[in-house]
Formats: sequence, structure tokens, C-alpha cells
Amino acid sequence: MNEEWKPPRLDGTVAVVTGASRGVGRGIALALGTAGATVYVTGRSSRGEGRTEGLPGTVDDTAEEVTARGGTGVAVRCDHRSTEDNQALADRIRADHGGLDVLVNNAWAGYERSADVRFDAPYWEQPMWRYELCEGSLRAQYDVTRLLTPLMFERPGGLVVGIGYTDGDTYLGQAAYDVFKSANDRMSRAFAADLRKKRVTALSLHPGFVRTERVEAAWEALGDGPAAVVHTPEYVGRAIAHLAGDPEVRERAGQVLTVGDLAAEYGFTDVDGRRLPAFRLEGRMSLATRMDRLNRVVARATTP
Repeated sequence: MNEEWKPPRLDGTVAVVTGASRGVGRGIALALGTAGATVYVTGRSSRGEGRTEGLPGTVDDTAEEVTARGGTGVAVRCDHRSTEDNQALADRIRADHGGLDVLVNNAWAGYERSADVRFDAPYWEQPMWRYELCEGSLRAQYDVTRLLTPLMFERPGGLVVGIGYTDGDTYLGQAAYDVFKSANDRMSRAFAADLRKKRVTALSLHPGFVRTERVEAAWEALGDGPAAVVHTPEYVGRAIAHLAGDPEVRERAGQVLTVGDLAAEYGFTDVDGRRLPAFRLEGRMSLATRMDRLNRVVARATTP
């Protein structure tokens, strides 16, 4: 961890980070913990019920490290596609704290089963289960936000962050992926509009190319090329910590922000001291094709 980072103090802040067993969600949870927050770490991977796709990391592991960083980590095994699980989470937070300050919608199942069918295949070659994975991810974000947002109404400064990625009008290279990633930003804008008379801010945040566990599994095969632009999951978490600690965050309601731009504005760096700019797609290779190649390397690297 880069000791030069001076996080805003979020002591007393209660946060939920969905999909935080690993990857971007884990990095967000750890950064919020470093800032002193209580973080409900949610996801489907747990020590008692196994891990999705066999990748490392559980909600229990992340929650323990949040606590070790100075915050309070609370592990909750939760499938956000289940309204029952989401309602149980809302009831627990209400009983434990009486309210909520920060919700980060990070859970995304759209990359699962990526080795079964080319991720960037045209829509007429795509199985419906791939559409349903993307659709279910967006539904999960909608449902958990619907149930948790009322917990923020009596606590000033509430923040709802949707983690996504689009690049303007550039097609991401797979129909369902493109539609639901775009819808993620649109949904955050809609949340912001509905919340305009409340003291809660909703916005979208786009990371860059993140060195997650999925990328780690393929790192040797990928070589040194990605190293020039890759950043850690905690770079995303630092951006959210600064947003959560910003008394003027209401001015960003409905906006689509990038981690690189926020790093320059708030003056923070990644854990290695680098300040990487906002990620933009370059060249002719679509994001879906990049993900397809990465996922196939991961599949080869993790198959016994």
C-alpha cells in the first residue's frame, strides 16, 4: 500500500460494496476501509458456499482485510439477482446502523462462462444465457438500489455509485454487453433525477484497464504490454473515497466520471505512486474482443 495516500476520513460512514469478493469491488472496499468506513462486503463467493468460476477471493477474505486496514468489514453472502437476498441485506443494515451512506453497484456477472462461446461473437451467434447474464446484472443493480436507497434519506450526503464502462458512441463489440453497459450509465442518470429532492447523489464511475484476479491469472501470457496502462482495483476505491468525502459531491449528480480524471482533480495516485489518465479505447480492437482474448487466456491458465 502506498503510504503517501492521505484518504479523506470516513469514520462513521456505512457503505455497501457489491461484488466485492475480488476485483474492482474488493479494491473499493479496501480503500473505503483504509479511510475508516464500515463496509458491507457482498458477493456470491464465500468460504462456506464456494467461489464463482473458481477464482480466488471471498466476501470473508475482503471483510477481514477491510478491518485490518482500519475500517470495519462485514461479510454478507448475497446474490443481488435475488430480491429476497437484497431485502435481507437492507433489513440487516437498518437493524445494525439505522441507515446507509454509500452504495457502490459493482457486481457484474456478464463475463462469466466467457470461454464457452466467443465473447465478441455477433448477436446471431450468441446464446441467450449471455444476454441474460448481462440483463441479470443490471436488474441486480436496480433492485439493490431500489431497496437500499431509502436507508439514505435520513442521513445527509448519501452517495450511489454505478461502476461501468462505455466510450461515447463507440460500439463495445458485443450487442448485449454494449446495451447493458450503456444502460448502466443511463440508470445512474435516472436515479439522480429521481433523487433530486433528496440529499442523495447518484453517478457513474468508469475505471480503466484494471489488474484484477482475472487479469492476474493471465498476466504471464499477456506479457508486458498492458503494464503501461493497467491500474490496481484500489485506484478505483480511492476515487470513490474522495467522492464520499467531498461535501460538494451533489454537483456531480447524474454525471459519468472517470477514475483517471478524478485522480488528477483530487490529487491521489495508485498504490504504486502512478497517476494514470482516463482510459480510452484506441485502435480497431473492440472492448469485447479484448475481453474475449483475456478470458480465453484465463481459461487456459486456470484449467488443470
